[in-house]
Amino acid sequence: MTDQPQSNPPACYTNEWQRTNPDHVLYLPQQAGGTDEYADHVHVFETPGGDMMCIWTQGAYESAANCFTVYSRSTDDGETWAPPQPIAETDGPTMCRGLGFPLISRSGRMYCLYGNHKGGSDLGIWAGPLRVHVSDDDGLTWIDSGVEIPWRHVPQFDHPDPTLAPHCIVWQQPIRDANDRMIVGLSRWSSYMKYPQPIGGNRNHMDTGSELMRFDNIDEGPDPQDIQITWLPDEAGTIRVSPEIEPEASRGYSLAEEPGIALLPDGRLWMNMRTVTGCMWYTVSDDHGHSWRPTEPLLYRDGGQRMLHVKSPDPIYRLKDGRYLLFYANRDGHDGDTGPWDMEARRPVCIAVGEFRPDAHQPLWFSEPKLLMDTERVRVGTQNLMMMAMYSSLTELGGRRIVWYADRKQFVVGKDIPDAMLADMTVPA
Repeated sequence: MTDQPQSNPPACYTNEWQRTNPDHVLYLPQQAGGTDEYADHVHVFETPGGDMMCIWTQGAYESAANCFTVYSRSTDDGETWAPPQPIAETDGPTMCRGLGFPLISRSGRMYCLYGNHKGGSDLGIWAGPLRVHVSDDDGLTWIDSGVEIPWRHVPQFDHPDPTLAPHCIVWQQPIRDANDRMIVGLSRWSSYMKYPQPIGGNRNHMDTGSELMRFDNIDEGPDPQDIQITWLPDEAGTIRVSPEIEPEASRGYSLAEEPGIALLPDGRLWMNMRTVTGCMWYTVSDDHGHSWRPTEPLLYRDGGQRMLHVKSPDPIYRLKDGRYLLFYANRDGHDGDTGPWDMEARRPVCIAVGEFRPDAHQPLWFSEPKLLMDTERVRVGTQNLMMMAMYSSLTELGGRRIVWYADRKQFVVGKDIPDAMLADMTVPA
């Protein structure tokens, strides 16, 4: 561990927040076992007024009933951050209000959408419609609109009782498609009524698939009840990956979840996703997300090796210079863990630079990996977590490129990604 990255970091119960050598500190829990120990789904972005803001989920631990959505603000390009304030607090023992994400309209209006769990789910606390909060003062205050956006109901996967909400989450911020519309990926977990867990399949495996939602009129600054959404692909359930474990027990099942999406220079949409196959998989759409190619293992280049990864988010970001940056583990999880499906296999974090290859079958080719950070298997907090789950965001503001992440789902910090770090990461021609 290195010296503290800023002169007056927030108080914290441990110095373990320094282990990944962050350059910026956004938020640290003050005590182990407190109501603020858990932090996840870190969304850092620029407000219409030019400040930096972060929206994330906080609580006692992951999936605790008291999880809620908070925000913080920086007026000095991320060097210092205000104490977090709630956007949506929990108001009951099962009323979890978390996993919020921002929508920034070109009208200047800001939206925060979060999962509003109301109980009555066969899959856990994250099931529920998206509730909408609005800010018209650059994110200084947030108003609960009272509007809830239901997820698209897909009978093939969702619980037959219509009063039980589908189990869907959004984990990365929206991007803009080739027609300048805001679009974001989502995961759908199938109800056990449709896909019972495979016999003997006790490996954190539930049937999942990837989808998207497009916000067609958000730049007009509509009132929440007037937000127009197109659900993609047109045929739900077409972005799936066989888990490749226990083939007889898991026949027909899929695990293709937490998609990272990016716009390609030719207007196509790219998607890579986590699986339990020991590597990432990907797909491409040439019609703005309405349909997608069959999923395939992600390779370093056409004919190259698989890009190894565990069951963990694998975010991809298109940089301002036209390159892409992919975050992944560079290991399949079999070296010291029970397998790629083990949550504790979520480490280390490596990066690869991607470049567009217009005539290739796989349109993004990648450099060899570079180790970015690791928890070194050191556990921390009341949950004894050692994972690096990259529910992260990346900013290129104020002359700095920063990846923001929640180390061991506790410490919200940022790490610089300077040009010098990427300079020797060449991509095959």
